[in-house]
Amino acid sequence: MTTLPIDPAAPVLRETAAAWAALGGDPALLARVAPVVRDGVLDARTPVRELARACVGACALAAAELGARRAGRADAPLVEVDDGAVATAFASERLLTVDGRAPETFAPLSRWWRTADGWVRTHANYPHHRDRLLRALALAPDASADDVAARLAERAALDVEGAVYGAGGLAVALRTPAEWAAHEQGTAVAAHPLVETRPPEAAGARGLAPLPGGSVLLPAAGLRVLDLSRVLAGPVATRTLALLGADVLRLDAPWLPELPDQHADTGFGKRSATLDLRTDRAAFEELLADADVVVTGYRPGALDRLGLSAEALTERRPDLVVAQLSAWGAYGPWRERRGFDSLVQVATGIATTEGTPERPGALPAQALDHGTGYLLAAAVLRGLSERAREGRGRVVRLSLARTAAWLTDGIEPAAGDRGAPGLAYDGPEAWLAETTGPLGRLRHARSPITFAGGPTDWAHPPVPWGDSGAQWRACG
Repeated sequence: MTTLPIDPAAPVLRETAAAWAALGGDPALLARVAPVVRDGVLDARTPVRELARACVGACALAAAELGARRAGRADAPLVEVDDGAVATAFASERLLTVDGRAPETFAPLSRWWRTADGWVRTHANYPHHRDRLLRALALAPDASADDVAARLAERAALDVEGAVYGAGGLAVALRTPAEWAAHEQGTAVAAHPLVETRPPEAAGARGLAPLPGGSVLLPAAGLRVLDLSRVLAGPVATRTLALLGADVLRLDAPWLPELPDQHADTGFGKRSATLDLRTDRAAFEELLADADVVVTGYRPGALDRLGLSAEALTERRPDLVVAQLSAWGAYGPWRERRGFDSLVQVATGIATTEGTPERPGALPAQALDHGTGYLLAAAVLRGLSERAREGRGRVVRLSLARTAAWLTDGIEPAAGDRGAPGLAYDGPEAWLAETTGPLGRLRHARSPITFAGGPTDWAHPPVPWGDSGAQWRACG
C-alpha cells in the first residue's frame, strides 16, 4: 500500500470522521485513513458514495486499531478506502455469478405495485413471506402477479400495508420524507444515535489474547462469532469478521433455509449449521460458552422470548460483545416489524427522493444493508478493542432505518466534498475475483476492507447451507 494519508479534517473524510465518532473511536486515528476518490461511483440524488466510503473506512480503521492493539504495535496500520472497491462491494449480491449464471435477486412478487391512491412495495423472496402476502390479499397460493396487481389496484396503500403486516408479510406504503418525519416511528428513529452502545451491567474478567506472529495481520484471529442473522446487513458484517480471521459459525433454524445465491454471496470465510434454539438449547449453550461475539439480525423481541436478549446474554457472559441489528430500530411502534433495505427506502422517503411520488426510484445499491453491515462489523471490532482494554464486552445496536436517517439528514450533499476531480471508475472488474469451491465457480466482489499487512481474501469459499457441524473449529 503506497497511498499516503491526508489531513483528517479534509472534506473527503468528514463523513468517515462522523461514523468513527459514532463508534466512539479516537479521532487521532483518522490520520491513518487514505481515501481514493473516484468519479461516477454510486451516483444518486442522496449522498450514497459518501455514506459507503464512511462505513467502509470506519470499519477498516476499527480493524486496524484492533490488530495493532493485539499485536502490540504503537501505531495502527495505514488504511486505504478506494471508492471503486467500495462500490463493487456494495453491489456484491448483484455481481455474483455461480458457474457463469447471474444471481436471482428479487422474486416476481417482490416489487412495486400501484394502489388505488399511490404505491406500495412488497417483499416476498422467501416462500413463507409470499404465502403470507397472498393470504392477506385473500388470493390463492398459486396466484399470479397479474392477480396481485388487480387486487392491490382496488385498495389504499396504507390499508394494504396494515393488512399484509398483520398477516406476518411485508408491504410498505410509499411515503415522502416529510411524511416519515411526522410518523411516530420516524420520530423515534431520529431520536436515537446512529450506533447505540453500552457496556454490560456486570464487570467482565476476560480480555483478548495477543495475536500470534505471522505475515498477515488478522485482527480477529482466534475469536469466535455466533452469527444469528439473515438478509443482508448482518451476514455482510459477519463476512467481514471472517475475513479478519474470526471463526464465524452461522446458525439457522432447520425450517428456514437461506436463498442459495444470497448464501453464496455472504458466506465467504464462514461455516453454516442448523440448530433449533427451542429444543437444542444445550448445544447452543455449549457454543455460547466459548463465543466472543454474538450477532443477531432478528426482529427485536424474537430472541428475547427464548431467553436470549442482550441483557440475558451479557449477564451470563459480561465479556461478550453482542451486536443487534434490526430494520426499524428496537423502539417505536414498528420495533417488532419485519423489514428489508428496499422497504426501508420506501417508508423513509428515499424512494421519492430518488424518484418522485408519482414514479418512485431506488438507491443504486442496497446501501442501507451494506452500509449498516460494515458499521455493525466496525462496532463489534471497537467493542473487542474496548474489551482488550477493560476486560468486559459491549452491547451494540444498529438499524437500517437509522442509517437511512443519516443518509438523508446527516450527510452533506456530495457536491460539497468533490474538490479536485477524482480518478476514473471503469466498472467493477478490477475488484472482482474468481474462487472455486463446493458451491461451484464463483465470481465475486473482493472485500473493500484494506489496511497495510491485512488480509486480501477469505480463508475459504462459502460452504453449502447447513453443511457444517454446530461446533467451533479446533484451536491451533
